[in-house]
Amino acid sequence: MDKVNNRLIFDGDSLEIVKTLKASSIDSIVTDPPYGISFMGKEWDGPKGVAFQSKFWSECLRVIKPGGYLLAFGGTRMYHRLVIAIEDAGFEIRDTISWLYGSGFPKSLDVSKAIDKAANAEREVISTYERSGRSGGILGKEVSITRDITSPAPDEAKQFAGFGTALKPACELIVLARKPLAEETVAANVLKYGTGGLNIDASRISTAGETFTEYLSNPANRKGVVGVDLGISRSDVETFQAAQRASIERTRTLGRWPANVILDEDAAQVLDEQSGERPGCKSPSAAVGSESIFRPGQGGYQRQGPIYGDTGGASRFFYVAKPSKSEKNAGCLNTHPTVKPKTLMSYLIRLATPEGGTILDPFMGSGTTGVAATELGFNFIGIEIDKESFAIAKARIIHTETLAA
Repeated sequence: MDKVNNRLIFDGDSLEIVKTLKASSIDSIVTDPPYGISFMGKEWDGPKGVAFQSKFWSECLRVIKPGGYLLAFGGTRMYHRLVIAIEDAGFEIRDTISWLYGSGFPKSLDVSKAIDKAANAEREVISTYERSGRSGGILGKEVSITRDITSPAPDEAKQFAGFGTALKPACELIVLARKPLAEETVAANVLKYGTGGLNIDASRISTAGETFTEYLSNPANRKGVVGVDLGISRSDVETFQAAQRASIERTRTLGRWPANVILDEDAAQVLDEQSGERPGCKSPSAAVGSESIFRPGQGGYQRQGPIYGDTGGASRFFYVAKPSKSEKNAGCLNTHPTVKPKTLMSYLIRLATPEGGTILDPFMGSGTTGVAATELGFNFIGIEIDKESFAIAKARIIHTETLAA
């Protein structure tokens, strides 16, 4: 175990180390487990790894506070097994977040070439092409690769020219789960443990400081707003007018409500190219009508959501994780093959963790969650079994602590 101020990092087996942690001592779990696809031949990344065992997630359930949230990444091939293990351990599955990115390389077998290779047939090179991408994951360097275009040799190979075995990866899934509440209501649970709710305002999607107008009922006029008190049918237009007269306006600068889709810059650019310039909603001065909802306990008709007047591509409705080109190797040379953007992990931390809370990452990797937690001022406990990755994570967290000092 190493201690870096309020950050504890452990070199060892996640299951055994989580067993030593105090019950109900963790506010949130934000982690990127192995995907169970034997990546690069790593033994710990097999389909029977600890991330797919309910006994491991049972220990995580024990240490997290009632109502605490778990966010765990999964690959599309084995995500269902990850979610089943988490649910079988006792967590409530609340949602799935899709992280969409445009930098993935397809890792596919060329069926035609495989047939030629099996027949020891020589293929004729007819041309070449270049493709660009990133080496070493989404934070890797931009590279250009030259490939030969060859012609199939035997007729059997020609028949299957253009066939492959995999799609281009452009999506990773994040399970959003919650430990069951210990109190009867979310409100009571939050007051007792500080956990149970998502920090929506801290995770809103930026609108570049633009304000919006929110319509609220005026408590002083509450009786006059409720349709039954006025003796008017709820569907009657006069009810809308009464609610409008009794409402008050509040201007806020918060962004849009966070969605269960997150984009990287490449995916955002593609989406904007497809959507083109799109206008926002109606102006705040528009009459109350179809955008309203009747809430008797809150004083009558209110707007369902804020009114924005901005324009732009469709990506502005989603959080866009924009990694720094220098973040991967800040503090040391980072050789980890699948580093997540720090902005992405920071976003997830803010969403799931109460202020001043403690975050557990039982699959720390090269420490991006720990780096993000350090920058945001949260307490952090990280565990990593791979010694090389542990050393990288430790160096990165110490470097971040030094910059923050």
